[in-house]
Amino acid sequence: MLRLMCITAHPDDEAAGFGGSLRLSHDRGIETCVVCLTPGQAATHRGSATSDQELAAVRRKEFAAACEILKVSRGIVLDYPDGQLHRQDLYKAVYELTLYIRRFRPHVILTFGPDGSVTGHTDHSMASVFATLAFHWAGRSNRYPDQIAGDITPHRTQKLYYSTTNFTLPDRQPVTLPPATAIIEIGDYLETKIAAFKAHTSQAPLLPMFESHVRQRGHQEMFHLAARVTTGLIEQETDLFAGIKENI
Repeated sequence: MLRLMCITAHPDDEAAGFGGSLRLSHDRGIETCVVCLTPGQAATHRGSATSDQELAAVRRKEFAAACEILKVSRGIVLDYPDGQLHRQDLYKAVYELTLYIRRFRPHVILTFGPDGSVTGHTDHSMASVFATLAFHWAGRSNRYPDQIAGDITPHRTQKLYYSTTNFTLPDRQPVTLPPATAIIEIGDYLETKIAAFKAHTSQAPLLPMFESHVRQRGHQEMFHLAARVTTGLIEQETDLFAGIKENI
């Protein structure tokens, strides 16, 4: 079975940036996994939560509900502090992601670019840095060799993609987004993606802005191919699994 891993920073990122591709992949028979680095406890919008701990618990449940809508095979929320990923121990964070990659053994990884995606969020930028290093290091026997035992062996993911868009947000810090090298037609999964975002009820004030911007993109999600195990020029793609070899 083909496997897709998505590495994000906050609950709701999986829907906002990757929801259409996640559900489309599931319906193609691809196993999917989302690893979210923080429980989103520092969010501006807090619903009825009265503390960071309570908000984290609420957002974990919302993440699980969104993953159910997107038919994610495995959804994982880690415990890094929301809004503080730039202050975390890089070696430790990459260690943890490398272990998840070696266990799940994805063919393709999706994450943000170091630009921080369209929002320019620093947590998105750091998720990109951590995920990119884990993508490269998971395949090397001299990186975190203490993990390698029994069924845990080095694993080379075949492709790494960064999310990108064809628009920017005027009220945010400027970002320089990478060009789209893969444009995925998600069709009716746009409505599924919006429904998954709505599952994050604590973030309801963001819904009007989110929905207006994703509808501007039409029925597409865009990605930039950041790395792959094969050499050669990049070609425009319409399938994240184009050229993937299942037995690697």
